[in-house]
Amino acid sequence: MIELKEEQVETILEKAIEGINSDDDYQLVSMTKKIKYNNALSFFEAAKYIKKNRTFWMSSEEDFYLVGIGQAYEIIAEESRFEETKKAWNQLLEKATIYNPYEQPGTGIVALGGLSFDPKKPTTPLWENFKPSHFTVPEFLMTKHNRECYLTVNILVRKNDHPRQLANEWRDLENSLFQKASIEKQMLTITEKKEIEPTEWKETVRKAKEKINHSDIEKIVLAREMYLRFNENANIGSILQKLLDTHPSSYIFAIEKDEDCFLGATPERLVKLEKDHLLSTCLAGTAPRGKTKEEDQAISEGLLHDQKNREEHDFVVKMIKNAIKDCCTHLDVPNEPIIYPLTNLQHLYTPVTATLKKEYSLFDIIEKLHPTPALGGTPKEASLQFIREYERLDRGWYGAPIGWLDSNQNGEFAVAIRSALIKDTEASLFAGCGVVKDSNPDEEYEETNIKFLPMLSVLGG
Repeated sequence: MIELKEEQVETILEKAIEGINSDDDYQLVSMTKKIKYNNALSFFEAAKYIKKNRTFWMSSEEDFYLVGIGQAYEIIAEESRFEETKKAWNQLLEKATIYNPYEQPGTGIVALGGLSFDPKKPTTPLWENFKPSHFTVPEFLMTKHNRECYLTVNILVRKNDHPRQLANEWRDLENSLFQKASIEKQMLTITEKKEIEPTEWKETVRKAKEKINHSDIEKIVLAREMYLRFNENANIGSILQKLLDTHPSSYIFAIEKDEDCFLGATPERLVKLEKDHLLSTCLAGTAPRGKTKEEDQAISEGLLHDQKNREEHDFVVKMIKNAIKDCCTHLDVPNEPIIYPLTNLQHLYTPVTATLKKEYSLFDIIEKLHPTPALGGTPKEASLQFIREYERLDRGWYGAPIGWLDSNQNGEFAVAIRSALIKDTEASLFAGCGVVKDSNPDEEYEETNIKFLPMLSVLGG
């Protein structure tokens, strides 16, 4: 299993420590090796009683998994969050020692995390553990990509550390994490279910519609919350297993911060970067799935030709194209959307591809794209101002960019929808919809009910 020998580990650590000049200085040492295939969720579960702050990421398109355990380094930014996060990431890489002969996506130094939807909106205790920009480089990272499996160990070393002691601690922890752990199958029971101010939410939809009809705003996305209480503490591993079983076409994610966990199954990619090749996704316009093949096909055709949904989708396509055009070359945008089917829902889908210019980074693209019209509205600033003023919800990381980036110039971020914030025996679920000039508050309310279903169904609802 181990290609990186113990004496190599000690030598790498020793050289890194020798290069540290002062007691206040540090260096991140990252070592990657190929391992035999290990079940990603089992690895996640094995860490439950060993390390806090686990992270799980799955992209079904490439059979790609990332599981982060613990934290070797954190990047937190409150002000000028995109610029500060990018600066801190680059400074970390400049000082790091990286042993990674594979350079596969998701290996080497990888930071996993996300950002809040709107740092200008006052925060509440609900999201106190999730900062405006918060990324973690885990102590242990298991990566599964194209049927190959890798383990990356990240160790923050200081001047007076001892290489052998660090190597021994690393080996002992690794052995503990690779103990086979079965996923505890949990049948959660919802003891309390409460929609947060549904009548007031419909009234906000009416206000948004009125604002649109008397201004230059074309669309405002409004979100709402559902509160659940369970009969016992929720087991995150069990919930993830259910999400993997029921939403194989979505990004499955879980980000633990102390006792809280934000998780979900989102179909919406924000951006993917492989070296300089960029892929973004326009996913807007929603309909349910049919109960029969014929009904499903009829609903798909209706969605493709529905004026409201096509307008909503076109807003997103135009915005993404305009947002990234100055940062890219070879921009390619199809003229017509196609249907993107999921377990409970289907969406209008348009992929956008381009080549990223050398002077721009993944964080630059995220800043330009977030929030897309599918989560904020259009024009961006005017719709955000309405949301800040009227939406009775602390979105936190809901609807915001979550994902990962690595030291090999790869990364991928999704939009955190179809999600829930778990706090032991409680959960807050989030869903939103786009309000346009012809919106009907009752119909928008029913659309959010449909969007609650992916998380509600795996939480005992």
